[in-house]
This record gives sequence, C-alpha cells and structure tokens, in this order.
Amino acid sequence: MNRIVYMVIKNVFRVPVWFYRICKFGSSGDPHTHKERYDYIRNVVKKINRSGRVEVEVHGIENLPAENGFILFPNHQGLFDVLALMDACPNPLSVVVKKEASNLILVKQVIKALNGLFIDRSDIRASMDIIVQMTENVKKGTNYVIFPEGTRSREGNKLLPFKGGTFKSAVNAKCPIVPVALINCFKPFDENSSKKLKVQVCFLNPLYAEDYQKTKTTQLAEIVHDRIQEEINQKIG
Repeated sequence: MNRIVYMVIKNVFRVPVWFYRICKFGSSGDPHTHKERYDYIRNVVKKINRSGRVEVEVHGIENLPAENGFILFPNHQGLFDVLALMDACPNPLSVVVKKEASNLILVKQVIKALNGLFIDRSDIRASMDIIVQMTENVKKGTNYVIFPEGTRSREGNKLLPFKGGTFKSAVNAKCPIVPVALINCFKPFDENSSKKLKVQVCFLNPLYAEDYQKTKTTQLAEIVHDRIQEEINQKIG
C-alpha cells in the first residue's frame, strides 16, 4: 500500500491530465487508433512504474507473434500484473478482467479506452457471449490478455490451476497462444514498502493452431500452466 501512495504523490499533478485524456479515448467518436491509445497509456504506465521505483525486466520479447491477433495467457499475481504487462509489451493489447473491476476508478476508463471486456464468471451465458466477442475481435487482429486462473494466486510465484474455458476464444479463433510468466508481480502492492524492486515478465514460445488443434481446452490449460510454472521455477532458482 505504501507504494500506491508513493506513486500518487509523485504524480499528483499529472493524474488529472492523464485521466482526462484516457476518458476522452473511451468516448464515442474518438478519432485515435487503438495503437495510438495504447501507446499513450503505455507511456503513462511506464512513468507510473518508474515513479513507484519498480523495474520491469522483460524476457522473450522475440516470442511475440509477428502479426497481431494473438492472446496472452499470464499467471495472475495481483493488481500490478497489467501494469507490468503493458510496460513490457509493445504490441497494442486489450484486456479481459473480472466484472468486479468494472467500477474501479481509472481501471474502468482504461479498459474502455483499450476496447477491453469485463467478464462475469458467475453468469455462464454472459461469459459465452464474451468468448464469442473475443473470438471475432481476435480474427480481426485484436490482441488480448486474459488471466486463466480466474483470480489471483495468494501464494506468490506458485500458480493456481488454469481454467480450460478461458482458452475457448483462442481455439475458436485458431490464434497464437502466448504463455506469459509473471514473477514477483505481487510484491509492488502487497509488500508494505516503497523500496526499489524488480519484477519479471517472460513471454514464452507461442502455441499455434497446428500445435493445439487436437487438444482439449482442459489439457491446453494444463500445458500452458506447467510451462509458466516451470519458467518461474527456473528463474527464481
């Protein structure tokens, strides 16, 4: 919590301008492209992270597919995850988050500006509608981030089981699946400190349609889960 307060104090004069611009991005008729909006918000995120004394170390950037229309599947460690991912990823992203976050100030505006989606996991029919929408958007070249654990792990760098249903959009769209290992991303906001620290974002080798076309989504979830956990275990030694 100390770090959040520290970030706010360091950027107190910038926040109103950022908030106004991001709100404008999400308004109907905004002329900016998705990439322009993403680049602006990513630049804001980088400044926030630096002001919060958090270094984002990136590995495997070359593993991002050359063409847009892929989905990132990272482990979920906490509120800092999206800040780390946007800092690390140069490709424009849209984010799928839990419906509970739809009323959080700034989170709601950022998701809207990036054409992100809110998913209600308790409503199966509504969740299926989101999957269909994601599938169509990915086919058109939109990149997404979705957290297959469904909720954050409370055990640091140890993953929860992945939910097979989160992979349905990728399978239906036959798009590249990029496993992402987030390491120590729980620390910035969980630890009661504002000292310098480093987190890691590791983009692993993608799975393409030909790699998983005969694989059930539950099995695919296990494969991606195990690859990420193995990468984390190797990195933290």
